[in-house]
Amino acid sequence: MLKSSRSIALLFAAAAVLPLVGCATGKTKRDTAYVARDVSSLYTAAKRTMDNGDYEMAAKLFDEVERQHPYSVWARRAQLMSAFNYYLARKYPDAVSSAQRFVTIHPGNAEAPYAQYLIGMSYYQQIDDVSRDQTTTQQASDAFGELIRRYPETRYADDARLKLDLIKDHLAGKEMEVGRFYQRSGQWLAATYRFRSVIDNYQTTTHAPEALERLVECYLALGVPAEAQKAAAVLGRNYPESSWYKQSLKLLGQENRQTQRRTASRK
Repeated sequence: MLKSSRSIALLFAAAAVLPLVGCATGKTKRDTAYVARDVSSLYTAAKRTMDNGDYEMAAKLFDEVERQHPYSVWARRAQLMSAFNYYLARKYPDAVSSAQRFVTIHPGNAEAPYAQYLIGMSYYQQIDDVSRDQTTTQQASDAFGELIRRYPETRYADDARLKLDLIKDHLAGKEMEVGRFYQRSGQWLAATYRFRSVIDNYQTTTHAPEALERLVECYLALGVPAEAQKAAAVLGRNYPESSWYKQSLKLLGQENRQTQRRTASRK
């Protein structure tokens, strides 16, 4: 799973700018049943619970602030703090739900970029190995892309751009894995579709040189050496010193020698 200490630091930094009040009440921290409390006491109880490291319970208490006092200014703050605490508790679906609600209701609020960032980070922390389904990876990409589109000048957008580079490399890695599987199975055409996807959609990733070389192999296996030569030419133009280019030249050399022998045998 992809991790980022810088991201966690940004999240804590963002939480620090939210207006918070002081000490908490004496309520037991496991009590989330509906007990009417004034908004200040309820909010500070949630804050104390968060400070004690019980993030999931803190999130529930912040939810209670919104439930009991939906029209107060505290409700908006509590909504965002709920998302933040669910994130810290690794309850990522709940974090996404709370943060998405905040963005939907308060799209122009100064903290909306942070809420959108929490959505992206909640998906990002769930990214799994390329051998697994990559739905969550795509959701992280979409969330960060939305953050950059809507709030391009924020510090969260800057970090999202860095995350997107890593996400694209991860998605390209998945395409490569599937392409290699098809190639090993002799499904050359299906393999070319996957390798072409890497070139068309993830050309700036670290997987591009290999994808081009794999295209050379597949096109030669399909009997279309002209296409193999085009892929090798692109590879040589962009990655002339790579081992993948050297391998493509070797394969094309072998193909030329075989073609010459076949031509000579017909004479």
